Amino acid sequence: MTVAAIIVAAGRGTRAGGDVPKQWQQIGHRPVAAYAMARFANHPAITQLILVLHPDDVDTALWPRDPAATVVTGGATRAASVQAGLAATGPGIETVLIHDAARPLVTDAVIDRVLDALATHIGAAPAIAVTDTLWHGTDGTVAGVQDRAGLYRAQTPQGFHLAPLRAAHAAGTGQETDDVAVARAAGLDVAIVAGDEANIKITTPEDFDRAAELMRRNPMTSTPDIRCGNGYDVHRFGPGDHVWLCGVQIPHTRSLQGHSDADVGMHAVTDAIYGALGKGDIGQHFPPSDPQWKGAASHIFLEHAVALAASLGFRIGNADCTLVCEFPKIGPHHDAMKAVMSAYMGIESDRISVKATTSEKLGFTGREEGIAAIATVTLIKP
Repeated sequence: MTVAAIIVAAGRGTRAGGDVPKQWQQIGHRPVAAYAMARFANHPAITQLILVLHPDDVDTALWPRDPAATVVTGGATRAASVQAGLAATGPGIETVLIHDAARPLVTDAVIDRVLDALATHIGAAPAIAVTDTLWHGTDGTVAGVQDRAGLYRAQTPQGFHLAPLRAAHAAGTGQETDDVAVARAAGLDVAIVAGDEANIKITTPEDFDRAAELMRRNPMTSTPDIRCGNGYDVHRFGPGDHVWLCGVQIPHTRSLQGHSDADVGMHAVTDAIYGALGKGDIGQHFPPSDPQWKGAASHIFLEHAVALAASLGFRIGNADCTLVCEFPKIGPHHDAMKAVMSAYMGIESDRISVKATTSEKLGFTGREEGIAAIATVTLIKP
C-alpha cells in the first residue's frame, strides 16, 4: 500500500503554557513536532509526509524544514485540519496515518502495528487498555465507580484507507475529537492495536519533562539526526619562529603561512563541522579576499562553526584530528591542544582526539615543506 502520514500541528495547545504553541516548544534541541515528523519521514512505508499548520505559523521559523513535507494550512477545528491534510495527499496514495504533532515519542513498532491492521481493516488505531479504577465525581467527592472493562486510552497514529475516511469526514459534523470518532459516526469499523505507554501527548507543562525523561531512557524514541563531516587542510612553511596547531603556539624554526594564523588543525576541524552541516567551508564563511580576516585567530572560525551547528539544533559528539608532519613533535603538546579545542568547542576533552603521524619522508610533508591535517567530526541532533 502507498501511505501518507499527516502530522496535525494546527492547534494552539494553551494548557501547555509557553510563548509558542506546544508543538513548537523545545525538548532537547528540537521542537516537539520535529520528533514525530522525523519518525514518519524515516519510516520505509511512508511515501508522503504532510504537515498541517495553523495559518499564523506558516510564514514563521517555528516549524522545521527538515524533513521535507507537504505543508498545508489547517482549519478552525481538528476535523477541518485533517480534511486539509487529506486534500493534499498525492496521486496513488491509498492509506493515511493521522498523527498528533504533540506526540513526539511514537515508535516504528506502533506505526507498524497500525499498518499491519490496515491490511484487513478499513481503520486501525493504537490504544492502551485502562487499568486504573475509574470514579465518577461530584463536588470533589467520589459519587460512583465506572466499570473499566473494555475501556481504552486512545493514541495516534490513527490509520485509514483514504477513500472511506474522506467520505466519513464529508459526512461528519466537524466537531469530532479524532478520526476514530469520524469513522465510527460513518459506520466504519476501527481495529484496536497495542499502543505504547511512552506515546504520550504533550498537554501540560509537566509533560515536557516527562517526555524528555522518556527520551533519555530510550534514545531510540528520539530519532536522533547523526551526521559525520570531514575536513582537510594544508599550509606551507615560511619564515618565522612558531606554529599554531589546534590553538596552541609551538616554538619552531619556521611558521605556517596563510591568510589567518594558518592553524591547519583547527581549520580541518572547522571544515569538518561545516561539512557535516552541508554549509560549505571556511573560505565560504570567511573569504580570504576580505582583509578583516588577515592574521585572524583561527578559533574565530571554529567558534562560528560550533555556533552554527548549535543554531541548527546539533551538538558535537566527538572530533578526531590527525596532524601530518615530520616536525614539530606533537606529543608534548597533546593535552594542551585537547584542552584548548575543548574550550572552544564546548565539549569534554575526552571527546576530542588530536594525534600526529609522519608521511615517512614522502611528499611535501615528508620534505618538511608544510603540514597537513585531516579531521572528522560527528554531529548529533537529539
